[in-house]
Amino acid sequence: MDQMMEQINELIRIRLDKVSELKAKGIEPYADRYERTHISEEIINGFDQLEEKEVSVAGRIMSKRDMGKTCFAHIQDIGGRIQIYSRVDAFGEEKFETFKSLDIGDIIGVKGIVFRTKKGEISIRAEEYRILSKSLRNLPEKFHGLTNVETRYRQRYLDLIMNSDVKQTFIVRSQIIRAMREYLEDKGFLEVETPTLMTIPGGATARPFITHHNALDMQLYMRIALELPLKRLIVGGFEKVYEIGRIFRNEGISVKHNPEFTMMELYQAYADYEDIMNLTEDMIIYITRKVHNTLELSYQGETINFAKPWKRVKMLDLIKEYTGIDFEEIQTDEEARAVADSRGLIIGKDETKGKIINAFFEEYVESKLIQPTFVIGHPVDISPLAKRNARNPEYTDRFELFIYGRETANAFSELNDPIDQRGRFEKQMVEREKGDEEAHMLDEDFLQSLEYGLPPTGGLGIGIDRLVMLLTDSASIRDVILFPTMKPREE
Repeated sequence: MDQMMEQINELIRIRLDKVSELKAKGIEPYADRYERTHISEEIINGFDQLEEKEVSVAGRIMSKRDMGKTCFAHIQDIGGRIQIYSRVDAFGEEKFETFKSLDIGDIIGVKGIVFRTKKGEISIRAEEYRILSKSLRNLPEKFHGLTNVETRYRQRYLDLIMNSDVKQTFIVRSQIIRAMREYLEDKGFLEVETPTLMTIPGGATARPFITHHNALDMQLYMRIALELPLKRLIVGGFEKVYEIGRIFRNEGISVKHNPEFTMMELYQAYADYEDIMNLTEDMIIYITRKVHNTLELSYQGETINFAKPWKRVKMLDLIKEYTGIDFEEIQTDEEARAVADSRGLIIGKDETKGKIINAFFEEYVESKLIQPTFVIGHPVDISPLAKRNARNPEYTDRFELFIYGRETANAFSELNDPIDQRGRFEKQMVEREKGDEEAHMLDEDFLQSLEYGLPPTGGLGIGIDRLVMLLTDSASIRDVILFPTMKPREE
């Protein structure tokens, strides 16, 4: 390790000497700006119109070949790579030698004529160049791509430089979010912003991050969901609202979880969960077609078909299909615990039937739901903010959308009965007193808002990161978050 650091420091020293040499020649190695006319992609795609025309480009040197009186280099910009062809007779001896002394990683601007080489490569015949930023560190070996996963996530800037497919993933991420906004705004939804710092975290079953406000000398929480402030807006008279925002949950890290992630939540007055189910299906189809121009995609080797209709099935029916157990015939918590024990499921000694149903679903069903599937009919015990089903009050008017065995969306007819909501919050507080740090807190202001009257409302939450994973064939959530949470590196 010490020898490696010595080598790195020596390489930096050599490049620092080059900076000094440039300045001694009156050349500023860190420019203010550069006027470009085109990016590489525009030149390559528009070659027929640009051949033998003058262009200005700028980018990072990714390869260089010194041929004596000529020198070839490839520069990389947001559109890809393009070859630069330089000659001593175009620059003059001194400026040509300076060009040849440039390093891989340096950023330059080039003005020249578009042409095609004898080997058929579209290139720029350089007439002049300018150093824009002198790189002091070597890029990773070769330019086949940065492969060390730890380095890729910690130094995302290197990952983006070296791996064009990574850059494309984040371009597609932006396109997905743009298409989502287009769809919602076309449907009359208003985009809003709600607080990130909360006095009471609510809207999800999750452990929050805690912080302290010095001036007010009070404890605050990073939000764990967008739900409760958005529903207050429905009470206030807005009828269709949505927010795309960062969420923070103090939980573990996995291929599906990052402590901070992006959610889209929407709420529509006078709608129920079936209306929201239709909206969810239409919106994801719209996004998929907009981004990929097809409704059939490959994800991790599985073909996912987004064409309508998507399967809609009760949670209890799925559990019965995959385990043979019919929870409609099980009446009490004690009976449910006995069934769980018989299957070897590890549960708490006071676990309720509703939570055991959910445990069976997670253990035996989730991973089987590869094609888009709406799972409906969740128990009240695991749905403290959802409206009860009118025909069977033990269950709620709720759905979760599963694709490739992962929850992609969660929605329900919102509970607008303030008396029922208070009772459920009180049950959640009992769970907290028993040690469940993820149980909901009692939000008195939210209950007061319900007492003024929340119209019938349908709500939806979609994990943006998981949707991007799906639509970019990314295996891990860290592949679609530019700067995922990492443990500090031991120096």
